Amino acid sequence: MNWTNWQKDVWGAARRLWIKAALMMTLLPPLCVTGAAKDADTFYPTTRSTKRYSYFDNLPTLKPGTPLESGEMRIVFLGSMIPPVRRAQQMMSVYVEVGNAAGAPDHFVFDCGSGVCANYGAMGIGFDKMDKVFISHLHGDHMSDLTHIYCFGPPARQSPLFVFGPSASNKVWTEPYDAVYNPNPKTFGPFDDGTASYCTMLRAALRWHSEAFSFQNTSYAGYDPNTIKDDWSLPCDPVPVRDPRAAYSGGERYNQDDYVDASNDAYAIIPVELDWTKRGDGFRAGSATIRDNVAYASKKSGVTVTHFPVIHTRQGSIGYKLEWNGMTMIYTSDTKPESNCLVQANNNGGRPVDVFIHEMIVPPQIWAMKDGGLKTPPPFDAPGVQQLKTVQDSSHTPQGAYGYLLSQISPRPRLAVACHFPVADDTVHCALKSVQAHCPDIKRIGKELVWAFDLMVLRVTKAEIKMYRAKVSDFGFAAPTPTYNDEIPPRYWTWELDANGNRVFDDAGNPVRTSDPFAQIDLSTAIPATNQNGSVNYREDGY
Repeated sequence: MNWTNWQKDVWGAARRLWIKAALMMTLLPPLCVTGAAKDADTFYPTTRSTKRYSYFDNLPTLKPGTPLESGEMRIVFLGSMIPPVRRAQQMMSVYVEVGNAAGAPDHFVFDCGSGVCANYGAMGIGFDKMDKVFISHLHGDHMSDLTHIYCFGPPARQSPLFVFGPSASNKVWTEPYDAVYNPNPKTFGPFDDGTASYCTMLRAALRWHSEAFSFQNTSYAGYDPNTIKDDWSLPCDPVPVRDPRAAYSGGERYNQDDYVDASNDAYAIIPVELDWTKRGDGFRAGSATIRDNVAYASKKSGVTVTHFPVIHTRQGSIGYKLEWNGMTMIYTSDTKPESNCLVQANNNGGRPVDVFIHEMIVPPQIWAMKDGGLKTPPPFDAPGVQQLKTVQDSSHTPQGAYGYLLSQISPRPRLAVACHFPVADDTVHCALKSVQAHCPDIKRIGKELVWAFDLMVLRVTKAEIKMYRAKVSDFGFAAPTPTYNDEIPPRYWTWELDANGNRVFDDAGNPVRTSDPFAQIDLSTAIPATNQNGSVNYREDGY
């Protein structure tokens, strides 16, 4: 075929344009996907990387400890994963800190699943800023690191640990009846499975730890527990849990003072149990209309946290809505697609929700492929896929359903964040196509929608939302422990002595008490630094 020069020029230009477009398609998510897929092939496989999350990698960095701007709500994802465990992502936890435009600074932990405390430490977030923990439900991937926060937080916190969470499920279930095969069906429930019961059992289980570390200071005189209920507008009295055995016959020992935590001590756990059935219906109180789902409302900081029921595995899971300085964050945690989160998002005073954090699950085929180390998704009817389908059906929001939910929110959230999701370029690429199939005006990741990843930071103001990647050290230490001038002597104490072995007295003439690290141990086999004859075994200063 003999081509004229103009034909060659046209073909060359078209070829260059096609190559450029093909390269761009390998770098960017597709602009739009419409219609429903008949099988996984429409959404997966993909040429994207399975071992990196490029969007997060390319975010600008932020140094931990960077001060908040006036009027800033800072949201940090310290955990973002669904079980099973994954090295790149810890389980769920979201930390929220607000600046002082509308009042005093304030801080909140939403869920604290296994492994997240390492990220809190890397971010320089100390235990003194982890005193209010809001649990969405009592699955291990949402509350396991509460053990770590409770056990190692007291010297820094020196005030009780407040755990907000849902009340008991009250679920009763009876087996299906059959006259021949199951004529006497069993009934299960209700169980004492609420947040207060969980905290009670946790406190009892950790007794050895709390006593072992009680040679350290865990309270200070300036903390007044009597003002907390009013200051925070709590829905119940802030009462520390008691040993569960105290209520039974023979439980006199567990009612004695040394078994009861003082209401100002950091080893006190105070559950704030929330009626999970409440969704914000107003009721009259004098001349005012009061919402029935307020968990926390600080008179100092101006933060209000409300709760609402979601659908996850079992009755009793809740989501949270945080409002401050004219801005709103919603965190649904784990849930099937349900309408309460839509009501919360659409009922926002005519303003869009600033940050809408909602869980998303990978399709059962992709989940089975990843768990099984396969190269391609197995058939939908494979037993392993169907097993994971039951998990999705009982508990979670599929990718496409996430897109549908966004399409039902008006005005659209300023930023929607998908969480509880195993991110990588391939899974996010697949998920974005599913979202776009139901919400096609979302063009790409970043402006309206992003997938959470550990150490992702959102700096939210009324003017803009900026995203960052926290630049942390894998070898850093914990945040510095605050100092308190009016510390109360620890439980295990001794008289403070001067260099001559004489007691030390304070200005009021009272002998001073000090920590006794030897009170609970047998020193008969201990090797001392210096022997009685003066010979040295090792240096007292540790070197």
